[in-house]
Amino acid sequence: MYRLYRTPQYLALLASLVLTLLCTTAQAEDGYRMWLRYDTIADNTLKQQYRAQLQQLVATDQSPTLAAARAELTRGLNGLLGQSIKPSKAAQGAGNLIIGTPDSSANIAALKLGDRLNAVGPEGFIITRAKVAGQRATVIAANSDAGVLYGAFHLLRLMQTQSDIAHIDVQSAPSVQHRVVNHWDNLNRIVERGYAGLSLWEWGNLPEYQNNPRYIDYARINASLGINGTVINNVNADARILSDAFLAKAAALAEVFRPYGIKLYLSVKFNSPMLLDDFDTADPLDPKVQKWWRERVKKVYQYIPDFGGFLVKANSEGQPGPQDFGRNHADGANMLADALAPYNGLVFWRAFVYAPEQGDRFREAYDEFKPLDGKFRDNVIVQIKNGPIDFQPREPFSPLFGALQKTNIALEVQVSQEYFGFSNHLAYQGPLFEEALDADTYAQGAGSTIGKILAGNVFDYKHTGMAAVINPGTDRNWTGHTFVQSSWYAFGRLAWDVGLSSAAIADEWARMTFNNKDDVLAPVTDIMAISREAGVNYRMPLGLTHLYAQGHHYGPAPWHDTSGRPDWTAYYYHQADKDGIGYDRTKTGSHAIEQYYPHWATQFAKPETTPEALLLWFHHLPWSYKMDSGRSLWQELVHKYDTGVNQVREMQTQWQELKGKIDPERFSQVEAQLKVQLRDAIYWRDACVSYFASVSGLALPKGSSAPAHPLEYYKNQEKIRYVPDPWYPFPSAH
Repeated sequence: MYRLYRTPQYLALLASLVLTLLCTTAQAEDGYRMWLRYDTIADNTLKQQYRAQLQQLVATDQSPTLAAARAELTRGLNGLLGQSIKPSKAAQGAGNLIIGTPDSSANIAALKLGDRLNAVGPEGFIITRAKVAGQRATVIAANSDAGVLYGAFHLLRLMQTQSDIAHIDVQSAPSVQHRVVNHWDNLNRIVERGYAGLSLWEWGNLPEYQNNPRYIDYARINASLGINGTVINNVNADARILSDAFLAKAAALAEVFRPYGIKLYLSVKFNSPMLLDDFDTADPLDPKVQKWWRERVKKVYQYIPDFGGFLVKANSEGQPGPQDFGRNHADGANMLADALAPYNGLVFWRAFVYAPEQGDRFREAYDEFKPLDGKFRDNVIVQIKNGPIDFQPREPFSPLFGALQKTNIALEVQVSQEYFGFSNHLAYQGPLFEEALDADTYAQGAGSTIGKILAGNVFDYKHTGMAAVINPGTDRNWTGHTFVQSSWYAFGRLAWDVGLSSAAIADEWARMTFNNKDDVLAPVTDIMAISREAGVNYRMPLGLTHLYAQGHHYGPAPWHDTSGRPDWTAYYYHQADKDGIGYDRTKTGSHAIEQYYPHWATQFAKPETTPEALLLWFHHLPWSYKMDSGRSLWQELVHKYDTGVNQVREMQTQWQELKGKIDPERFSQVEAQLKVQLRDAIYWRDACVSYFASVSGLALPKGSSAPAHPLEYYKNQEKIRYVPDPWYPFPSAH
């Protein structure tokens, strides 16, 4: 056997392996490019049309942002058109692509687009056809260099999706002012609820090594969606982020992000004066504390002149806050806001709060923040999760939306799949985000949707925002699962335009990420369309929530009824017994429905007028309760679990249609992940059905298969079956 390496068979195998590796190296698609792939357009007719219109790029490099726009267009057009586009500073001949602002481009100024540019504001853009120097040209015009950059990415998106640009005339402006991604990265590079490797930020190499190509590509990815802010560290903050050493590191990152229109923000610990300088208090009304923050903020701006501001998690899950010193959230937020105000900095103050003494965790954010409406400084933005609990697969919208009429707000959603199977499951979140934005608060009558509120069409806010927890890591494809990229994409597109549909966004993403062929688009978008609902069905249908095993939030544990506090148990939320299931939030229960405007309070008051998808959020009902389908509640619950498993099987079948039609690398990875997802979906279904059957004493409906194991098997598996996130079993909060 020691001579095996000399055999002809071995040498032939080695030659084959080397050839395979060489081919794979040249052609492998590892997902790194995300949706910015810029592969040459296969449709020769369309490619020639584009080439005729885009022969020469006319641009100046008067700023790093304009240079970034020019570089992106050069990269994109060269790739898409399969030939080098000619750079120029003057419009000569036909086929010019002219980009700039009236200040940076005489050609743009000569077009006198004043009224149209005024309409798109400081970040919007116009892409149109116009006559320049006697020839028809394609023009990207904006009031700011960032607007030009966003327009450049938009033009490339249209080409990637094979849109007709022969008579293009686009006028676009962002719906929401502050479009921010939140990272839960720790200074030791462990990412809380991160499922794609270590933190992107190599703190040990910063600030010296700031030109890491991955940092630049991260900025490009975000800028392609119009994202204009990033919070680079965990909301469970480490006070050292405000030390000179880490401010220098953060400043190096800010310098990389700046040309792409992205401001850097930091999460801060509210009691930082106590941790960094041994203060005996962090009372926001103490003059010494206020002075400390003014001086520290001044230092931050010395390092980062365009610093965006602070994100703060306070008095939540053990994090320090103003309530520790007898003050309220407005006192704490305003103290930081006053320190930031001279520099036009912002405070994003999270409304994710809950305390052990609260009777119904659902109520707490509203109960704490509604009385403070109008008491926050105008550079404070209260950041509210889409639902009242915690990024669950389906929640009713938080009643704080519409309730804070005099306080700037931001919507917070989650792209990283803490409650959706980590990076193992396919669960496009676009429908969830769309559902949140389309939710009608009835704050000013019908039509007062969260999307319109964030767009500034309902209340007179000075600032609005959308934030997404994204948690990309060092995995080559950034997110661990290819389809998690789609949720990042959906967030950015909806933050720019709250009126887009998740289906249209899925189509865009699929075209840019895979290709434009119908036999590829149909299965990809069909899978995306059902994936979120499948995840709800096999986990927690009909308004059930938080049935997860504690700590890792991956597997099911509906039997969990003992923890450090009641709302860290599953029983707290489902309240199942032999008589029924669900949480009573009507007058006979916690009366949380009173926090909604009358339209919803009235509708949620009765089970027959409550949407069935939210039924058990608001009502404790008997197992025999008759559902719209004619089935009993018990039968419908089991039917939903069965449906969720079958939907994953359907996703597998549809994915198989793509074999040979997309790259083998991503096909094989997703194929394997869908096998994991089906395994987990069956496990979720069996564990939950087994438990609820034991509580209700009811037999499975006819035609529904028995769980594979007795209930005790699932209970015993809770702590060993699933790989936890890096923080588990240590306290992990968010």
